[in-house]
Amino acid sequence: MFTSVDDVSARLAETGYLASPAVATTAFLAARLGKPLLVEGPAGVGKTELAKAVAQVADARLVRLQCYEGVDESRALYEWNHAKQLLRISAGRDESWDEARTDIFSEEFLLPRPLLTAIRGEEPTVLLIDEIDKADVEMEGLLLEVLSDFQVTVPELGTVTATRRPFVVLTSNAGRELSEALRRRCLFLHIGFPEEELERRIVTLKVPGLDAALTESVVRVVGALRAMDLRKAPSVAETVDWARTLLALGADTLDETVVRDTLGVLLKHQDDVLKAAAKLDLDAL
Repeated sequence: MFTSVDDVSARLAETGYLASPAVATTAFLAARLGKPLLVEGPAGVGKTELAKAVAQVADARLVRLQCYEGVDESRALYEWNHAKQLLRISAGRDESWDEARTDIFSEEFLLPRPLLTAIRGEEPTVLLIDEIDKADVEMEGLLLEVLSDFQVTVPELGTVTATRRPFVVLTSNAGRELSEALRRRCLFLHIGFPEEELERRIVTLKVPGLDAALTESVVRVVGALRAMDLRKAPSVAETVDWARTLLALGADTLDETVVRDTLGVLLKHQDDVLKAAAKLDLDAL
C-alpha cells in the first residue's frame, strides 16, 4: 500500500489530509505489518478522516461500522433474512425440516454486515470501526477473533477467513477504557491537537481564500481557547469551520466584535462561550 513513511505523507496530502510524522509513521507500519490501527484522541482531530484518506489513496473500498451503545453481532457481523427464510419454508411445505434447514441457512439468506463484508472482500478494503468506545464491552469480545486471525465464524456455514486482509482503523474518543486484549492486537496512535505550524497549513489548504495574516490570527486564537479550562475545546474541524465563517463574513481582521459574534462556531456550550468572552485577550495574542 505504501513504500515509505514519506510516501504516506505525500499521498495523504494529495487527498487533503496533512499527516504529522507520527501519523504517517504509524499508518505506514500498520500497512506494512498488517496490524489494525487504534486511533485515539479528541473529537474532530482527523481520526475518521485518516481512514477515509487511506481508502482514497489506496483506491480501496471503505467499509464502516459506526459503533453505539447496544450495537450487537447482528449489526456488526451478520444476520439471517428471516422474512425470506419464512417465505422459503412456506413454499416448501412438503419438505422435511432437514431439507429446508439446509437451504435456508445458505448464502442466499445471509445478510453480511460490515465485519463480515470486510473479511470476505477480495478487493482492497479499509475497515473503519468508528467510535469503538461507545460500544458495549461485549462488542470488544466479538472483535478479538476478527482482529487476531482476520476470520469470522458463522455456525451454520463455518469459518470465513480473509483471502485479502483489510486495512483496519479503530477510532476512540476515550469515552471509556478499552480492554488490554483489544489494545494488544493493534498498533496505537494518539492524534491530539496539532502544532501551530501544522494547523496553519491545514487551514490554508482547506480555506485557500483566507489571507495568511488572518490564518495566523485564527490559529493563535484557537490555541488560546484550548489553553482555557473549557468543557469542549475547539477541534481542528471547528478551526476550519471558523476560518470559513470569517471568509463568508468578509472579515479582514479579528476584533472583539467579530470574535464575540462567531464564538458559537468554535464552542458548543454556553458556559464555554461566556468564559471565553470574559478571558480572551486579543491584544495579547
